[in-house]
Amino acid sequence: MPKIQTLVRVALSVRRPVAALALGLALVGGVASLPAQSEDAASAEATYKDIEATLGGVPSFIRSFPKAGVAGAWQELKGLEFGGDTALPMKVKALIGIAVAAQIPCEYCVWADTETAKQAGATDEEIAEAVAVAALSRHWSTFFHGMQVDLETFKQELGGETAAK
Repeated sequence: MPKIQTLVRVALSVRRPVAALALGLALVGGVASLPAQSEDAASAEATYKDIEATLGGVPSFIRSFPKAGVAGAWQELKGLEFGGDTALPMKVKALIGIAVAAQIPCEYCVWADTETAKQAGATDEEIAEAVAVAALSRHWSTFFHGMQVDLETFKQELGGETAAK
């Protein structure tokens, strides 16, 4: 069974740098909010074969994921991360992932997203900026909520519309 580092290298070698990161993100941390899908063991086994064909192996943490949800989780991940027709390039997705993972916090995701971002061409400066922007958002969000700043006034003062038309 390949280790996560090996899985990242395999995913990157087939021009899928977000694969290992997103796989870990979706199946370790984020899938709990997905709707459950009933599947039998055959469906899970078919999913494992697809994951192996895509990534070069199936990490143990994926096999520990409930069989009833693994196919749906993989399909969402594969479509969004590996789909050839997505709106965001891999580097941008990885930088967003680092910023979000730093806020959650998720050390697994930070590691995987950082590896993916670097492999997708992100510089240390770009990674630092993504994390700093996330920190800035957290800073101001804390202030706005703590001071109970009125949202409609905020929108108006910043030139936005206050009501939907």
